[in-house]
Amino acid sequence: MDHAQYEEYVMTLIVQAGQCRSMLMTAIREAKQGNFDAADTLVAQAKEALKDAHHIQTQLIEYDEGEGKLPVHIVMVHAQDHLMNAVLLMDLAGEIIDLRRVTQQ
Repeated sequence: MDHAQYEEYVMTLIVQAGQCRSMLMTAIREAKQGNFDAADTLVAQAKEALKDAHHIQTQLIEYDEGEGKLPVHIVMVHAQDHLMNAVLLMDLAGEIIDLRRVTQQ
């Protein structure tokens, strides 16, 4: 993997994880307003973005093979932080939206 491809993968990881997080926060706000159809649609879209981010991460891991083939720059650490936050927010958003759904019935 050349440097340009590595940078593209890392930036795609950041973008996909960031989109996931943004959609989930919007879904939580929609649920707060009682717009559960919109919230559910946003969660489904966020799951696709998260799936894409995981795919990129898996490609990077497979290329590296645990042998340190890929450099770990601060931007890669930043990308992993974004992904970790997106995964955590996916779990939390589901719980928050479910709570909103129950309390508004």
